[in-house]
Amino acid sequence: MSVVSTVRVIVPGTTANLGPGFDCIGAALTVYNQFKVTRLESVNFGSVKLKIDVTGVEANKVSRDESNLVYRAFATLYDRLGKTPPPVHLEIDLGVPLARGLGSSATAIVGGLIAANQLAGKPLSQQEVMELAIAIEGHPDNVVPALLGGCRLTGRGLVMKPQTPQKKEQDWVICDVPWSSDLVPVVAIPDFELSTQEARQVLPDSYSRADAVLNVASLGLLLRGLESGKGDWLRVGLQDRIHQPYRQKLIPGYDAVEAAALDAGAYGMVISGAGPTLLALVSESKAPAVQEAMAVAWTDAGIEAQVRSLSLDCQGTKIALELSS
Repeated sequence: MSVVSTVRVIVPGTTANLGPGFDCIGAALTVYNQFKVTRLESVNFGSVKLKIDVTGVEANKVSRDESNLVYRAFATLYDRLGKTPPPVHLEIDLGVPLARGLGSSATAIVGGLIAANQLAGKPLSQQEVMELAIAIEGHPDNVVPALLGGCRLTGRGLVMKPQTPQKKEQDWVICDVPWSSDLVPVVAIPDFELSTQEARQVLPDSYSRADAVLNVASLGLLLRGLESGKGDWLRVGLQDRIHQPYRQKLIPGYDAVEAAALDAGAYGMVISGAGPTLLALVSESKAPAVQEAMAVAWTDAGIEAQVRSLSLDCQGTKIALELSS
């Protein structure tokens, strides 16, 4: 009987929040991390339980022991099954910058869980893997599009189960958000990091009714603007009062980069995830000008940055298997 000996998982990076969609909306982008997990044969590696090799951008910053986030996710799935993880060789190739607001941690979580599920014989459904990923990450906005691809809005509420009408329980509900083919995400990635924990610490504990109403209206317009590519809807739809006014103070040069992007024709600019990467949404024809303007603005502010025009990844996580008899 053949068993899976090696799993190769390719996971897209993501941008989350998109302005008013705090912790609930995210989109997969055409930038990737790759994870290859191979069962270790005791005849070749003796008592070694874990071997990790890392290549790609900022590889020196990634841990190579059991604290590695990919391996922690891998082990979490086996723990869910009540099993001990098998000895493995984990090879990581990084294309998503770390701690920049492009979902690097989400790719690690999804990659580890998917690899574990495949090596274990796929005991968990995609829905169960997704729920486990959300539980590890703490919110759905990055892990859901990383797993499924596209732009996704995720919410949770009390629902009635048909088989047990008297009982209510919480389920995650995922909505595919249509994305106009003329809409280009331009990302400006600075050469400094900003941790999600630090970005969350600056947020207030409560908000005014006016701020809540503005965000509700903005999110509605954002969803319609993403679908239609209509600039007037996107200009208002990208406005936010929940997290951006507080987090932008942590990003040097924010105001200058935003002004440059808007002057060059962007519909708007937001913080990607928790930052410090900045994301401009722009029509395809204006993307080169916006890309150049954002790069120049950050250079003038004394900050090195990579500015790239990306696309929406519609496939999500991709898997390749190798079998042994």
